[in-house]
Amino acid sequence: MRDFDEQPQHGRRIDIGTLEAFDRLARPGGRMSGWRIQDVDLRDRGPILERMDGHGALLLGADLPPGAAQRLVAQGALVFKDVPETPFNAYRSTLYSPDDLVEGIEHGYEASFDARVYAWSRTRHHDIANTLAAALHDHSIDDALAEWVQGRNIVGVMGGHGLARDSEAYRAAAHLGHALARSGRVVATGGGPGAMEAANLGARAAARTADELDAAIDELAAVPSFRGAIPAWIESARTVAARIGDGVSLGIPTWHYGHEPPNSFATSIAKYFQNSVREDILLRVATGGVVVLPGAGGTVQEIFQDACENSYAAEGAWAPLVLLGERYWTEDLPAWALLQAVMRGRPGEAGIALVDSPADAAARIAAFRP
Repeated sequence: MRDFDEQPQHGRRIDIGTLEAFDRLARPGGRMSGWRIQDVDLRDRGPILERMDGHGALLLGADLPPGAAQRLVAQGALVFKDVPETPFNAYRSTLYSPDDLVEGIEHGYEASFDARVYAWSRTRHHDIANTLAAALHDHSIDDALAEWVQGRNIVGVMGGHGLARDSEAYRAAAHLGHALARSGRVVATGGGPGAMEAANLGARAAARTADELDAAIDELAAVPSFRGAIPAWIESARTVAARIGDGVSLGIPTWHYGHEPPNSFATSIAKYFQNSVREDILLRVATGGVVVLPGAGGTVQEIFQDACENSYAAEGAWAPLVLLGERYWTEDLPAWALLQAVMRGRPGEAGIALVDSPADAAARIAAFRP
């Protein structure tokens, strides 16, 4: 949440997502009208809370001292407590890091935070409280992501999850992410394995040479797939990530596909329960364009979901949509011809392209100025 230093004016909303922000604003006898306090531990702030007026405040998942919730509600505040028996924080105020998601993996992947949340998600539809918790979580992640993307030129990279690390296609995806990041773009992917992991890897290694990136890929190829080897797959990535660099990139995965582990190369991760929300958001934040690598049904869906937005966009409001892999998109899955037909005569027609190399894809994106 955004933090502000000044007191709210009449009707103004003040978002408070840290204890430090609360301490800057709180004062004895002060009013909390318009405050939105999310995921802040206030258990040690009992004395000052007792002397403040809570009317008009909204508290989401804030930890409060004994009796504070009842007193604030009586004053006119709205207090949302944690949803019981959920393995996650429904009011999280920041995006995840790769380490957040694999917390506990030293006891086996099933003990990791990510796996435990996925297991919980498989039964959530049987309880209305669980469904509410998931919706609250996704709303909080959406809010955190909206702040994260501000001021960043983001390019989406779409592609299949089944791409093995020892394939040339994986190497090409990594070099695409590398080229985009070195051109000043922020790479965003679906946050999973395969082409998504490769693009995030390339972006993370933005400060490294192409040869150094190749060496990292060669090391990762020792564990080519996550299937049947999730702990080793994750550990090899964490080892490489620790030394390959800290180039910023984004992953937007979903627990809908929770059997696929998230990759460790995206530096910030917006993980959602609702897959349809996640798909829309991934394309929406990619204001700098989208590059689509070979993939299957989900990737084809993303092509035409983006094309739908571009086909109705006004002149100057579209972003480029580049398909990488001429033979694949004209023969294996001939989406290119249909894409041309969909975009014909539309302003966004100028932004579609079919190329055959990561360098050409990056060049088409670099030529676009949003």
